[in-house]
Amino acid sequence: MTPDKPTTEAIDLLQELGLQEYEARCFVALNQLPSGTAKEIHEISKVPRTRVYDAVQVLGSHGLVEVQHSNPQVYRAVDITEATQTLRQKYADRIDTLEMHLENTGVQETDEEVRVHEVWSLMGHEAIETRTHQLIDSANFEIVFVVIDEGLLSDGLFEGLQMAADRDISIMVGGVTDAITARLGMELPTVNVFESNLDWLTGASDDDIVISRLLLVDRETLLIGSCYPDADDEKEQEQAVFATGLENGMVVLLRRLITMGLATEDDQQD
Repeated sequence: MTPDKPTTEAIDLLQELGLQEYEARCFVALNQLPSGTAKEIHEISKVPRTRVYDAVQVLGSHGLVEVQHSNPQVYRAVDITEATQTLRQKYADRIDTLEMHLENTGVQETDEEVRVHEVWSLMGHEAIETRTHQLIDSANFEIVFVVIDEGLLSDGLFEGLQMAADRDISIMVGGVTDAITARLGMELPTVNVFESNLDWLTGASDDDIVISRLLLVDRETLLIGSCYPDADDEKEQEQAVFATGLENGMVVLLRRLITMGLATEDDQQD
């Protein structure tokens, strides 16, 4: 019998989390049984019976399977909640170990003068979201953020901006539509929210590339996200330009463009 989609996806994800294919297939099979012998696991998982023993032994060493020492031996998977907690911890431990090893590789120091002006590109929604949140968290005195894509309005974004506001960071957040502006105002009542006049960034036609986000932090770090609105998966197709160490004149221009229609004393003093 061909495995159904949830079974196939569960096996694939378990492999991504570090299990070998036979181990993943045996574990999913055991989740379909209250308990089972190697023969029963083989019949459901289609793992060769001689390999089932090795697979369940490894699963037992990971704390994912319990063994009843009878004749024949009987196996059962631990509770799903316990299993996911175990896998989550193992995954977190691997990430911590990776971070330690990467830090110990000895990154070559670069002359700070050479790194003053940098422009980098990022690809993919998740990477751009992560960088956006990092920049918001690292702000020292000012955040100017314009949301063009309503899909960016997430609990994580609101939480990060509110935490920055609680640190007394000057924050100006704009939306290009009434709906976005209203949502920002409702979720961030203590933040300076404005309606931007940058609706032209959404593109003149369906074929145009559109801007999804504009973020300026501490008047020297800029992130501009963009995507094609008719892409098969807009989130996967999103890309961004990330620039640091901008010249003051460029920053003033960008800041005034982003906050078009919102005059501030700081702009007048720049």
